[in-house]
Amino acid sequence: MTKELKNFVGGEFVSTRDGVSTELVNPTTGEVFATAPVSGPADIDQAYAAAASAFDSWKNTTPSDRQQALLKIAQVFEDHAEELVAVESENTGKPIAVTMSEEIPPMVDQIRFFAGAARVLEGKAAGEYMQGFTSMIRREPIGVIGQVTPWNYPMMMAVWKYIPAIAAGNTVVLKPSDTTPASTLKMAELIAQSDALPPGVLNIVCGDRDTGKALVEHKTPQMVSITGSVRAGMQVAQSAALDVKRVHLELGGKAPVLVFDDADIEAAAEWLAVAGFFNAGQDCTAATRMLVAPRIYDDFVAAMAEQAVGTATTFADGPSGEGLVPPVNNMHHMDRVLGFLERAPKHAQVVAGGSRQGDRGFYISPTVVAGLQQEDEMIQNEIFGPVITIQKFDDEAQALAYANGVNYGLASSVWTKDFGRAMRMAKGLDFGCVWINTHIPLVAEMPHGGFKHSGYGKDLSMYGFEDYTRIKHVMANIES
Repeated sequence: MTKELKNFVGGEFVSTRDGVSTELVNPTTGEVFATAPVSGPADIDQAYAAAASAFDSWKNTTPSDRQQALLKIAQVFEDHAEELVAVESENTGKPIAVTMSEEIPPMVDQIRFFAGAARVLEGKAAGEYMQGFTSMIRREPIGVIGQVTPWNYPMMMAVWKYIPAIAAGNTVVLKPSDTTPASTLKMAELIAQSDALPPGVLNIVCGDRDTGKALVEHKTPQMVSITGSVRAGMQVAQSAALDVKRVHLELGGKAPVLVFDDADIEAAAEWLAVAGFFNAGQDCTAATRMLVAPRIYDDFVAAMAEQAVGTATTFADGPSGEGLVPPVNNMHHMDRVLGFLERAPKHAQVVAGGSRQGDRGFYISPTVVAGLQQEDEMIQNEIFGPVITIQKFDDEAQALAYANGVNYGLASSVWTKDFGRAMRMAKGLDFGCVWINTHIPLVAEMPHGGFKHSGYGKDLSMYGFEDYTRIKHVMANIES
């Protein structure tokens, strides 16, 4: 029997006005396990009305009150971690053990960070910048925020969106991906049960692209925030411009990994296999594009191929397995990823993987493709699957040119023992994050966000928090 999921609006779970729904598929089996609403304009109206009503009071809560609410949410998520992970695993195919260890702790930590951030907003000191007048800065919530989250990290990306917005005094209407809404709704259920938030502060509406379009184009939100594809981000920016809404975009990535000839090949390959194949490569910061110095190129290709068939093997036994690489999210995406491999140029060498694994679920073998050239499709476009590409560069200048020679600018890494070289690369790389001798760790205190087609605005950190505030100048005549 399948479960029936519902929208979460005004503190209650509600059905859509017209009763339209879609099936949710477990990627490990390819079988339907639940149905979710496909919300229409009337459902969007209802959610925004609830958020607008709640904003009238929520914006006037003190930072301390909002901090206490978020700390309560963090605690209830930590207490119910097994339930959350079970729902996330069923909906995404992720292994339970890996999700429990790698997603719950940072997610809870991020909520607690923003709980503290609510009380330490900064601004220019009040003072007499003009004789006889005192000026001061007020940081205020923006209003109602419309948000859209992706299917690769449904639970964590939802936290990245609604937690800082709520911490700043805004209210939210959030639409999870149409294929992975289950864990977001589970979080809403836990929040409601704990009475951590007043009704209407957080609202969840499920649906498809048309739902997302209606969410973004609605007149109520003062800001829209999306984590998704470049195409979706462009559409959001275009529609938001017609109503002069603020826009926050976290889009795709094509992270370059610069491996110089003094790098520890074995250590780099072991770390980068995890950073490239974790979550089946469905990560905007994944280490998918290796650029390698010529002296170590052959050895590095061999080391990465060994990693792909060794420590980074898929878990074929479903969520209870201990392997690293889950299935990709859905049948359509599996076909898309395999399409890149089918269209590989003749000079490309598939040295590991390269095909679907098994006939049950949406598994793709961890894949390494060497011999690629800068203009090849697999270098220029985001694959978003368990596929690592490897190129050769001649010198630092060419390494930088190749690294920056894509439309994306989210994350990158440099592997070298030469400190000066590492600093030169960090300066020259046109990416929002540069890791040195590591790849993929994130902390709540540091910003996440990119340049170019990877979008603008920051998640995490005080920078991400301040994105959900507006600045007001107040000037008083002190001599009147």
